Amino acid sequence: MRVLIMSDMEGVSGIVVWQQVTGGDPMFDECRRLYTEEINAAVRGALAAGATEIVAVDCHGAGGGWSFNSFVPELLHPACDWVAHHTWSRCTELLEQGCDAALMVGMHARAGTPDGVLCHTISTVTWRNLWFNDDLVGELGINAALCGHYDCPIALVTGDEAVCREGREILGDGPTYVAVKKGLSRFSARQIPPVRARQMIEEGARQALQNLAKTRPYIPARPTTITIEVETVEKVGQFRGRAGVEVVGPLKVQSRAEHWLAAWDQVWPQAER
Repeated sequence: MRVLIMSDMEGVSGIVVWQQVTGGDPMFDECRRLYTEEINAAVRGALAAGATEIVAVDCHGAGGGWSFNSFVPELLHPACDWVAHHTWSRCTELLEQGCDAALMVGMHARAGTPDGVLCHTISTVTWRNLWFNDDLVGELGINAALCGHYDCPIALVTGDEAVCREGREILGDGPTYVAVKKGLSRFSARQIPPVRARQMIEEGARQALQNLAKTRPYIPARPTTITIEVETVEKVGQFRGRAGVEVVGPLKVQSRAEHWLAAWDQVWPQAER
């Protein structure tokens, strides 16, 4: 069984403020370790479920040389390989080879979620809202659609209660959801201590991968329309003149194509080759 782990830092137990997830800040080193140990918990659960190949992709943009490179290598479980510093949402090697399931670890809620800890939709852009057809999505939805394009289901989602709720909206009850904290605001949370959170993630991964018949890939209906609402009018300019992309309002653009990945390619950078 081949398993892909896609991970982010904001949904990890113990993390509530930007200074914990920004490379070079004093609190970052401690939180890199918290992050890595939640990956290890998912790896242990995957192994217990019979995984034979596990690849963990660091999807956290911490800034500078830490972007998508925030795992602590010497702490990583030896049974997994990991991908560092690859273009966000563009690591498809295992998916192209045939992947049985994906585990989403440390996820955060989409922009504008009142109880979403450190909520946002792609920190490097100024997107207020994002829709795939009629589905309002965040980064979890983007990763799920990427996996779904290759017929790979999402088996596990971990993070705060808000992102688990968001996952159920677009993925249904098939995946296993593990909430390691409850957002009290964007920058505060009631949290489960990391040791216990890791136990929950390990058990959640094991159960999820042993019950894959419950899950289905997330595949937005075809043809696909991606709608982006940006924060300020000048940000619309970056989309003007792109093939397949139309400005439909002062703050909105739409990308239309035969399927989700083609529509996504029109609005998101390709991976470096």
